[in-house]
Amino acid sequence: MINNHSKIEKLIAELCTNGVEFKELGKIMKRSKGTKITAAQMKEIHQDNAPVKIFAGGKTFAMVNFDDIPKKDIHNIPSIIVKSRGIIEFEFCDKPFSHKNEFWSYFSEDKNIDTKYIFYYLKTKEVYFQRIASKMQMPQISLLDTEKFQIPIPPLAVQEEIVKILDSFTELEAELEAELEARKRQYEYYRSELVLSNEGFEPVSLSNIATIGTGSHDTKDAVVDGEYMFYARGRVPLRLNSYDFDENAIITAGDGVGVGKVFHFARGKYALHQRAYRIVPNENVVPRFIYHYLVADFARYLERTSVHASVTSLRRPMFLNYLVSLPPFNEQQRIVSILDKFDALVNDILVGLPAELNGRRKQYEYYRDKLLTFKELKK
Repeated sequence: MINNHSKIEKLIAELCTNGVEFKELGKIMKRSKGTKITAAQMKEIHQDNAPVKIFAGGKTFAMVNFDDIPKKDIHNIPSIIVKSRGIIEFEFCDKPFSHKNEFWSYFSEDKNIDTKYIFYYLKTKEVYFQRIASKMQMPQISLLDTEKFQIPIPPLAVQEEIVKILDSFTELEAELEAELEARKRQYEYYRSELVLSNEGFEPVSLSNIATIGTGSHDTKDAVVDGEYMFYARGRVPLRLNSYDFDENAIITAGDGVGVGKVFHFARGKYALHQRAYRIVPNENVVPRFIYHYLVADFARYLERTSVHASVTSLRRPMFLNYLVSLPPFNEQQRIVSILDKFDALVNDILVGLPAELNGRRKQYEYYRDKLLTFKELKK
């Protein structure tokens, strides 16, 4: 990649001595419309292995057959999809596709324009478009926001070399993401095997081996850059300048979208939301063993015992009656040692695959921004 970067610098020095011309996106690319079928219809006709992808909001999409939507709504030319409402972003597609009617897409018939180069440039400007969109009650950008947007157009040789470098970064990132996903599945499998297959040990109720309670704070109590961790009901912890507890504890949400899921293991001083639960194992129990046990089984336990389709809130009896197959202390420690290594490998942003992936992304963003920064040609 370094050699490729040097090659680009030479190309720019030779071909763009005085800078490059900036042109309006709407004047260098053609625009396509989407399909009028509704989200409900997309869901109804979706088939996992169908050949046509319909882009909707965020990461949502549907795969459909060619005869499921009007032929005029299907595009076969490599294009840039503009997700203009809700989550504002750009996506590249080089296979048959369509998109929601409020979105639009761009393609090029100009042999001097590499569509993927334009896509990579627009990706560097997503934050700019998101800021524009945030001024609306529902985040959205207008057609003119992209049509009038200025794009630097270096010679085709430079565009293609930039695409080659950024494609290689993207492929490396995809490989790391695939490996991380595979490791996570492996971790989940071994966690279930190690903590839930302790046959021969008499189950004990959680109430007999742990203290269970809630906190006293509301989300509005949180302060930016507070001294102590403040665990609420979501995956991302907040901060507070006071603490309620000083201990090792498993934290789970009492209600909301995270109900029954175990997002946090608290160590030391922390504050707790009034609708979040703390589970503090007794001294003769390894706290991290209970943490791994609950991660593997508690949500499934709630599904098994609930008379409703889903549990919307937790009550103390749900914890008190929960049974744990508890092996001897030394065996708990052995299991925790194995699972904590897996946990660091797949979840810790300072070590393992997440750290490597994070570093790769930062490297990619650095080179992408550097490669796509041009001096404008003075007319």
